[in-house]
Amino acid sequence: MKKYTYTDKKDTRSGFGAGLHEVGKKNNNVVALCADLVGSLKMDAFIKDFPERFFQIGIAEANMMGIAAGLTIGGKVPYTGTFANFSTGRVYDQIRQSIAYSGKNVKICASHAGLTLGEDGATHQILEDIGLMKMLPGMTVINPCDYNQTKAATIAIADYDGPVYLRFGRPVVPIFTDPDQKFEIGKAWMVNEGTDVTIIATGHLVWEAIQAGEQLASLGIDAEIINIHTIKPLDEEAILKSVAKTGCVVTAEEHNRLGGLGDSVSQVLVKNNPAPQEYVAVNDSFGESGTPAQLMEKYGLNAANIVSAAQKVIKRK
Repeated sequence: MKKYTYTDKKDTRSGFGAGLHEVGKKNNNVVALCADLVGSLKMDAFIKDFPERFFQIGIAEANMMGIAAGLTIGGKVPYTGTFANFSTGRVYDQIRQSIAYSGKNVKICASHAGLTLGEDGATHQILEDIGLMKMLPGMTVINPCDYNQTKAATIAIADYDGPVYLRFGRPVVPIFTDPDQKFEIGKAWMVNEGTDVTIIATGHLVWEAIQAGEQLASLGIDAEIINIHTIKPLDEEAILKSVAKTGCVVTAEEHNRLGGLGDSVSQVLVKNNPAPQEYVAVNDSFGESGTPAQLMEKYGLNAANIVSAAQKVIKRK
């Protein structure tokens, strides 16, 4: 098992803020819109240096999406910012009609995704957003794993022509990817090569998958770990190549078991190479209030549950 270490922890939303500021320096067409959550979205540096390119819309998320769609007609590259729940569920009609249907070049940037929003509870958490967004024709869906990868993704999507949903989070998590990485939309990252089981993880669950891989190695199980940061378009080639070798797969995500990464992987396998699969995800329920760590433990989104899933799926081969 390849060793991954970290010297610092940061929230992935701060990676978005740093990336937005950086891309603002490079591209004068980049503009930012926010629904009264500037601090939470870490947009302060962008606003300080480019005040004429920032629009505070207030608590009017649907209006924000419509304005963003309109700005693209004039050649702007708008980044919208609010919580994931308000970036998707609250404004799904506006995204579908005004952005996705006409292929508008809007970057929908969503913080506080999943359970790890924490104490704000189920009304502010969202576990359905990946499913909602990946079902929209032409929508690219990205869910990076740490600060560095989120920063790199934020920069990369400015050069991508088309609507993008970029998902990130609130809690501090280990920084373990390269600060100078090149982010390739639609290209999986091989975290660790192995032969016994494929573990496909996204977002905060990538670090948990790495910890699980180390635990499995101590049990004599050689896990192949893949970071799927782009859920749509999915790197089907990487998935099929890995599962052809290992013969089984575990998917791990901070999302509902229905409609997320696991479902996308299942579709690929069913069409090409059926194999046993286990899911590490929220089992079709809403969240609740609690610290991020408490919620990840209660809902089974941690290294221990990935280890258990890997052991179970290996027995099914």
